Amino acid sequence: MKHKKKLRTGFTTGTAAAAATKGALQFLMKGREPASVNIRLLTGDDIVIPIHHCRDLGTDQIECSVIKDAGDDPDVTHKAEIGARVSLKISKSERGPSTGPLIEINGGEGVGRVTKPGLEVPPGQPAINPGPRKMITAAIHDVIGSSSSRYAIGVEIFVPRGRELAEKTLNARLGILGGISILGTTGIVRPMSHDAFIATIESALSVARASGLTHAVLTTGRRSERFAQRLWPQILPEAFIQIGDFFKMSLEAASSKGFSRITLAVFFGKAVKMAQGIPHTHAAKAAMSLNKLAQWTFDMTADQQLAKSVLTANTARHAFDILQASGPEVVCHVGQRIVDEARKYTGNRMEIQSVIFNYTGKVFFDSGICRHQDTKTLR
Repeated sequence: MKHKKKLRTGFTTGTAAAAATKGALQFLMKGREPASVNIRLLTGDDIVIPIHHCRDLGTDQIECSVIKDAGDDPDVTHKAEIGARVSLKISKSERGPSTGPLIEINGGEGVGRVTKPGLEVPPGQPAINPGPRKMITAAIHDVIGSSSSRYAIGVEIFVPRGRELAEKTLNARLGILGGISILGTTGIVRPMSHDAFIATIESALSVARASGLTHAVLTTGRRSERFAQRLWPQILPEAFIQIGDFFKMSLEAASSKGFSRITLAVFFGKAVKMAQGIPHTHAAKAAMSLNKLAQWTFDMTADQQLAKSVLTANTARHAFDILQASGPEVVCHVGQRIVDEARKYTGNRMEIQSVIFNYTGKVFFDSGICRHQDTKTLR
């Protein structure tokens, strides 16, 4: 019997930043570089993280860094160096003895800066989310105590390759410029979890609404988004949001945030799953989708041979090639059902439009026009 390999967990950029901070502060307090540090995660668990390197910058300032380990989760920041420059001074302010140390956390090289409203961090601030700030503060308290008001601690988080890594993320779309975000809601990265993607969708919707937009264009990936942006150049970039497989979650989130109109612009494979109301349109459901598509084909055309061709198609794309030539009304039926199923997740509180692209990027179906088309542009 074959056993599946247990996937390895990792830690977030926020945890890495807290570890680098603690390593630098320990160096300042004890005069020697620690080999590793213990960090309390936001879950309450502890994790030991190796220190990559430390450097004495003089004037009571130390720089330490760690190598971010995402475990077996696919992550653009895996193996990235995350560092902290920490300064320690005796506080001259006359504060109460129980107020604790004065702590200032900033972002340096490779840490993005927020430029648009709608995120957890206000515009003008470094993209270091509340969770990581809490972990950094806890790491400082762990070294010097939480009640002493003697110290003033300055922390500057930096990521040497942050600008380069940010180009592989959606940060610019969210209004985070100049580097990556320091993230983490628990401190730990669980392999193949959907938390990060869901958080990105939520953030993108929030930014769009905070920008005053009431219409969002939901696509399932970069290619469908690129075609949608080419189709509607007049729509602001913030309105285009990649939802991956998260059909139900994205619609519910859009509804809760007060959007009045949603356009779903997709390829046929995802369209067939959405038309069945499948909440999470993962590719593993492909066989079931073709079964249903074949049934719809027979119901609409009474052509048993056509239905059989759809059922035995290699992929949804293969089925689309068959139907666009011999059963375009079935593709239209799929497009209309997307609208019907989407309304179930939004409670009929918004206008829903579905668009199905062919695989060269032309619109084959648009529910706003209610018929298939090869070359027409949308309204």
